Amino acid sequence: MSPRSLVRRLGRQRWSARCGRALVPLDRLVGRLSKGRVVGLGVLPSLVITTTGRRSGRPRDNPLAYLADNDAYVVIGSNWGRAHHPAWALNLLAEPAATVLVRGERIPVRARLVTGEERARLWAEAVARWPGYQAYADRAGRPLHMFRLDPAHPHTPS
Repeated sequence: MSPRSLVRRLGRQRWSARCGRALVPLDRLVGRLSKGRVVGLGVLPSLVITTTGRRSGRPRDNPLAYLADNDAYVVIGSNWGRAHHPAWALNLLAEPAATVLVRGERIPVRARLVTGEERARLWAEAVARWPGYQAYADRAGRPLHMFRLDPAHPHTPS
């Protein structure tokens, strides 16, 4: 079994979300030390999103897995299956201008909440790549926000 297959299988387990949450500080450190070249501990395609805090107005960085969709990045506010939305998702709803750091490149983006048929298509693709998303949605008991992050300039996601 490949490491990626093992991680996908483990991602469905409730305890794996607790372990994942515990690794976020390490992920942030590795991302910072590698200047954004290594994020997500190399398990899934990952980026660092910088949003504007809706209360503080300060920049807030969060490592996230992403799905490439043509020239955009798609991120999901799973919050590891918790009942509340992650702060970064609420920040994007309040201020959709953000930046992403992908493989060392900082890219300005504009976030858009994905709905309807587009969401259904992207959700199916996301769950196929990371089955843990379905487990997170089931545990959270809420619709998971899904955002399309469109670059402010033409760019092809890695």
